[in-house]
Amino acid sequence: MSEVAPPVYPAGSVGLATPQRLHVDTPLLLACGRTLQGYDIVYETYGTLNADASNAVLICHALSGHHHAAGYHAGEDPAKAKPGWWDTAIGPGKVIDTNRYFVVASNNLGGCHGSTGPSSLNPETGRPWGPDFPIVAVRDWVKVQARLADHLGVAQWAAVVGGSLGGMQVLRWSIDFPERIANAVVIASAPKLTAQNIAFNEVARQAILRDPDFHGGHYYAHGVVPERGLTLARMVGHITYLSDDAMHQKFGRDLRSEKYSYGFDAEFQVESYLRYQGESFSKRFDANTYLLMTRVLDYFDPARDFGHDLAKTFEQARCRFLVISFSTDWRFSPERSREIVDALVQADKPVSYAEVDAPQGHDSFLLDNPRYLAIFGAYMKRVAEERGLAEVHDAA
Repeated sequence: MSEVAPPVYPAGSVGLATPQRLHVDTPLLLACGRTLQGYDIVYETYGTLNADASNAVLICHALSGHHHAAGYHAGEDPAKAKPGWWDTAIGPGKVIDTNRYFVVASNNLGGCHGSTGPSSLNPETGRPWGPDFPIVAVRDWVKVQARLADHLGVAQWAAVVGGSLGGMQVLRWSIDFPERIANAVVIASAPKLTAQNIAFNEVARQAILRDPDFHGGHYYAHGVVPERGLTLARMVGHITYLSDDAMHQKFGRDLRSEKYSYGFDAEFQVESYLRYQGESFSKRFDANTYLLMTRVLDYFDPARDFGHDLAKTFEQARCRFLVISFSTDWRFSPERSREIVDALVQADKPVSYAEVDAPQGHDSFLLDNPRYLAIFGAYMKRVAEERGLAEVHDAA
């Protein structure tokens, strides 16, 4: 009998990634006032934690992200499967170099990829939580991430890194646990949502809430999924993640066939693309989680606790900051990143800022933009050198 050849992973890949689960029995008091008596958090790690736990990096995911940030899962063919959502940046020799760093990525509370959330069973009823799952906040996620750090033996993160909603988590880390974060990398993010952003989120939520298959959030019991609503929600969101230039370059006004059909089927390539993205998303993401995650975005406003003074909000921060924005990002525009930078400067905090010229819009933080990765990589290399991690790598 011939042996099956082991999978061959691309150069720079972390290879096989194995999800792990942390169960916490300690009650968690949430910002909304409710308490979770216990919960599970699913996470992955890449690289090796060094002896003094000084090389740990936390990756915070965005709205539709999860714990699988890099590498491949067992049974996947690397030639066909997509790697983790930030495989561009995480791996040996990459920006977040797993030869130097021990990288941790978790699925946030309320998620739908293994961590306790609306699709999990409510221990009090034995049925899925559904809409009864409590509304969480970014500060709740950071509390949970701190408990995960305790479990892993990490007293201080070398860096906490995130884009978009992930960047908001990074900001909250610097405010709530200033002694436990040495460097904050905030990418394509904002100190709070604009009215326009909240409006986009509301349109997405209404698409889900008005789907006949939503059943008030208890669709699990009916054996259905509010696929139409979630598809529309994702289509709206996806439009905001891309710039006008990116849409033009990718699709222009290209038709799917040579002539107009004078109907309402998808005639333009961009229509077909959006429908595909929405439909595929509706098959892998939970609608209640989508509602919850967009509400988390809406509520994020750390300066609210400090008289709406963002500079005062950052006064207790002790870490160094890198803030990166993208020129064509209109969802979280460069102006929003500069608000963060100006407040940090006013609070006398060390901060570096770069606005990267990128045509792809908000999604640029996930892509292989050479200048962006060079800036990001130079910062992470300096972090490694200042913490003595280069020597650890050289000795390996």
